[in-house]
Amino acid sequence: MKIGCPKEIKPQEFRVGMTPNAAQEAVARGHEVLIESGAGIGAGFDNDAYVAAGAHIIDTAEEVFATADMIVKVKEPQAVERKMLREGQLLFTYLHLAPDPDQTHDLLESGCTAIAYETVTDANGGLPLLAPMSEVAGRLAPQVGSWTLQKANGGRGVLMGGVPGVGPAKVVVIGGGVVGTHAAKIAAGMGADVTVLDRSLPRLRYLDDVFGGTFKNQYSTAGATAELIQDADMVIGAVLIPGAAAPKLVSREQLSTMKPGAVLVDVAIDQGGCFETSKATTHADPIYDVDGIMHYCVANMPGAVARTSTIALGNATMPFMLSLADKGWKQACQDDPHLLEGLNVHAGKLTYYAVGKALGIDVVSPNVIVKS
Repeated sequence: MKIGCPKEIKPQEFRVGMTPNAAQEAVARGHEVLIESGAGIGAGFDNDAYVAAGAHIIDTAEEVFATADMIVKVKEPQAVERKMLREGQLLFTYLHLAPDPDQTHDLLESGCTAIAYETVTDANGGLPLLAPMSEVAGRLAPQVGSWTLQKANGGRGVLMGGVPGVGPAKVVVIGGGVVGTHAAKIAAGMGADVTVLDRSLPRLRYLDDVFGGTFKNQYSTAGATAELIQDADMVIGAVLIPGAAAPKLVSREQLSTMKPGAVLVDVAIDQGGCFETSKATTHADPIYDVDGIMHYCVANMPGAVARTSTIALGNATMPFMLSLADKGWKQACQDDPHLLEGLNVHAGKLTYYAVGKALGIDVVSPNVIVKS
């Protein structure tokens, strides 16, 4: 199979879809790897590293899209890239379709087959291709939130860990999954007073057993959230419904109950955000003010630490990428029901229920597609 990896063109996106190690593995299995020139520079991989791995360097994205059987990326294809997709081509990347009708309709019109990293599952009910970026984003959230808290950036001017005689920042993490757990660990490690909210009692028991007094946890209700955010210096939104639009857990009206200069960090912004006032921002212009509350809503947070993120993502995606290349997407999905969960679009048909529900589009079962 010809596997193509174009350079990411979303603003301030420095990650790359394939590492040289992944390229080497694919070449060793007899596949041809096509890397757009300079695609890996942002993550610290130059063209020579890919050539040494056996890949071919291609001058333009247009040639990569025109030649490759499978396109491997990081972020969802941008409008100009979607125009280059063709019928029968396989796209393997993050998609986040539920809050993005334009992308969804373009993918349907292209006739391509699109498998989304964020909806591939595992035997434990986890999301193995989302998890490494969730870990990165979770660990980044308190870091960028503490920067936003600085007075010069519009925040309250509160130090996360306080100092002797002055209390620490109060941090509320909504969601106790992968993002929330890593965010809570780092925030607590910075010395903050941290409370994690979640609706799963087994998850709360797990957090209590593993982390004990490192941070607190509480069952998540609308009332509990409303009460805790009033006293919070920072609120981290870390809620995920796989493949679906994120629920809005803090309304605009509630901002008036918060402390002026408090910070909202919305890690769920890729799925539409979990605060009513969230809108996607970039690393170049990451924060904005609504009613005196600072919002950090960068849609590709892990791109800020591109090398760490690229290697972590590559470790997770490589086995699936190789399976798709070795077997073809249909056989690979027949053999692995967890990979089949990643199928979102095929030949003009939507195949993921949560996206169809969010966008009001009819859905065809992926099981029907692979058996056809």
